[in-house]
Amino acid sequence: MSGQVGSREDGSPEDSYLGQVERAFANLEAVLQAADCSFDDIIDVTTFHTDPEAQLPTFMPVKDRFFPQRPFPTWTAVGVTWLAGFDLEIKVIARIPAA
Repeated sequence: MSGQVGSREDGSPEDSYLGQVERAFANLEAVLQAADCSFDDIIDVTTFHTDPEAQLPTFMPVKDRFFPQRPFPTWTAVGVTWLAGFDLEIKVIARIPAA
C-alpha cells in the first residue's frame, strides 16, 4: 500500500511533523487492520521525507515503536522535494496471512 500520510479525516495535514508521523502510522495501522494484517506482516517499508536530515531524529522513535523487534522489514528512506502539502509518506508491502 502506498500514500499513507499524516492526514486528518478531512484530508488536511497535521500541524507538526511529529503529528504527521504519528497520524501516518495510525492511518497505516487502520489500512492493515482492514486487510486482516498487522505490522508483523509488513516485509518492506519505503518512507519519503522532505528534509530527512532534520526529520529522521523525530521519525525514528515513532518507527521503532511500530517495529520493536526482529525480524525487521527492509526499509528505504528517500529524500524528496515535494509531497503535496505533507512532510512524510509511507509505502509498505505486506503479506496477507493465510486463512
